[in-house]
Amino acid sequence: MSELRTDRLLLRRWRDSDLAPWAEMNADPEVREHLGDLLTREQSDASVASFREEFDRRGYGWWALEVRATGEFIGFAGLDQVEEDMPFTGVEIGWRLARGAWGQGYASEAARTVLAHGFEALALSEILAVTTAANLRSRAVMRRIGMTRDPADDFQDPTAPEGPLRPSVLYRIARGAGY
Repeated sequence: MSELRTDRLLLRRWRDSDLAPWAEMNADPEVREHLGDLLTREQSDASVASFREEFDRRGYGWWALEVRATGEFIGFAGLDQVEEDMPFTGVEIGWRLARGAWGQGYASEAARTVLAHGFEALALSEILAVTTAANLRSRAVMRRIGMTRDPADDFQDPTAPEGPLRPSVLYRIARGAGY
């Protein structure tokens, strides 16, 4: 499936026209606060190339997120395999929005559609979400879409440098749960 739609959003494959606004997001310290270092334009472009390749290979991944009424690119949402060096396995949901799109319910709206796709089209039995312990905005989205956290699953992210990005939380939702 190359596109998903909500009332307000289009989750679609990446276009070359997304590269510049994506790079702006990756150069924004507030957007990157819980993600680590800012990315150069080259690193940002390379991430999109990787998203495209993974989507082609698996049939799912990170969709570009567009406001249907305006055509504005506002970030991404989608599913990805949990990285191999994490202390758990599975498929992870995620989202990242440009600062101007924060606080409008877009992340929750996109995430609900991604969950439905994961459970219905991909027949996943469970979907995970991971963020830094301090990322209260993303944690609120996780709760709003019906995900739950067991503090026993909290972990130190082995991919993050020592410091505030290392303490992380894991949320879960099973097929059949409300979202």
